[in-house]
Amino acid sequence: MIEDDFIPPAPEQIAFQGEMGAYGHLACRMAWPDLAPLPCASFEDAFAAVTSGQALYAMIPIENTLAGRVPDIHHLLPDSGLFIVAEHFLRVRHQLLGLPGARIEDIGFAHSHPMAIGQCRDFLRQRRISAVKEGDTAGAARLVKLLGDHRHAAIASSLAAEVNGLVALAENIEDAPHNTTRFIVMSRDKARLLDGARKCVTALVFEVRNVPAALFKGLGGFATNGVNMTKLESYMVGGSFTATQFYAEIEGRPEDRVVTLALEELAFFSTRVRILGVFEGDPFRYARTRATSGQ
Repeated sequence: MIEDDFIPPAPEQIAFQGEMGAYGHLACRMAWPDLAPLPCASFEDAFAAVTSGQALYAMIPIENTLAGRVPDIHHLLPDSGLFIVAEHFLRVRHQLLGLPGARIEDIGFAHSHPMAIGQCRDFLRQRRISAVKEGDTAGAARLVKLLGDHRHAAIASSLAAEVNGLVALAENIEDAPHNTTRFIVMSRDKARLLDGARKCVTALVFEVRNVPAALFKGLGGFATNGVNMTKLESYMVGGSFTATQFYAEIEGRPEDRVVTLALEELAFFSTRVRILGVFEGDPFRYARTRATSGQ
């Protein structure tokens, strides 16, 4: 019998939505440079890559300081079967990318995702560059390379320039200096937090009972037990106007006495409560808190 050739195991991978060079790819490189990036066509595909074992983690954008929350993510989280194990904040720095040898004076068209275009509106208007909407930033960079025309540029990341052999004709062209995207990292396994871990965050989803003041009473336990709730968002589920689901993040762990009491009170006024993950807060989270509070 002839033995099959040895096939080495697949490298440990981290999935993200988009093409190579996308901001999700950049977040993966910054957070886990030793993991191989796995580009996925959609957020659903990124979740599926982790569920199937093709990837260890998925780097998923959840909100941006300018654009707000990322659509669809909150609908995928509750039933994904995955857990949030980390978060990563990425300062979004847009570059105007062109072909080697091009000058910024040559550029008449800038291709990019509509969100990126909107975040660079002043820069484009001042230079009278026409915006061309594309499906994503990294795809726009690839398109500029394929066009081979010095009049066309892309608004994308520095990594997209590296991947596609483009050059930055102008750097950090975003209008707002605080433009930051927060990513969450999804895994099949819960995070293993050490007792000495820094401040932790618990993410959860819940649906309150359809009775008067249920939300007010359910959240009251966090206030009376001194648990800080850092995020609360609502969205409709199941096509019903009476079944509202909430996504929340609080400081602390479920096993902390005050958090346990708060969650018990929430559960009493809810039809469903599910912990999506307990993870260490990114240092960026607390640096921003100190900065805005003047500490």
